[in-house]
Amino acid sequence: MNFETAFDQVLSKEAGFSDDPRDSGGQTKYGITEAVARAFGYAGQMNLLGLDQAKAIYRSRYWDALQLDQVASTAPAVAGELFDTAVNQGTDQAATFLQRALNVLNKEGSSYPDVKADGRIGPMTIAALREYMRRRGAEGQLVLLRALNALQGAFYVELAERRAKDEAFVYGWLLNRVEIAAAVGGKA
Repeated sequence: MNFETAFDQVLSKEAGFSDDPRDSGGQTKYGITEAVARAFGYAGQMNLLGLDQAKAIYRSRYWDALQLDQVASTAPAVAGELFDTAVNQGTDQAATFLQRALNVLNKEGSSYPDVKADGRIGPMTIAALREYMRRRGAEGQLVLLRALNALQGAFYVELAERRAKDEAFVYGWLLNRVEIAAAVGGKA
C-alpha cells in the first residue's frame, strides 16, 4: 500500500460533488469538505475543486499527517484502512482507533507498552505497531483490521444514535467503509 493506491481506492468511494443538506460536512468534492478545502487555501466554488488540489489535500491532511508511509512499511493494509477512516471520520479518530486497538491487543502490556490514545501517530505508536506485527505477522494484521473496522462501525452507529439526520448515511457508510478484512488472507 502506498499513497497512490490508497488515494485511488478512496476516490472510488468519494468521487463527484455533493451538497446534501443533511450532511454535516456540507458541500464536498472528491470527499473533501468545504472547511478542509478552505483550510488548505482553496477559495473557489466547491464543485470546481480540481482533482490535483484534492490529491494534494489528501496527501497532506490525511496520509502524511498520520505517518502512513511508516505504517505501510510495517502493515500495508492497516495504512489503507487508516487513510480511508481518516478521510471519512478525521485523522484524530483514525489514529485513536489504532492506538486503542494496539492497547487491547498487547497482552496487558507484556508485548509492548501501552500507547496514549491521543489521536496522534508518533514514534511510540509506530514502535507498538512494529512490535505487534513482528509478534503476530499476517494474521495479526487481519485481527488489527477487524478491530479497526469494529471501532469504525460502532462510531457510525453511535453517531446516528446521537444525530438522527445521520441515519440517512449509515447504510452507505457500513456498506462502503466497514470492510470485511479478508483481503489480507483471512476468512471473512
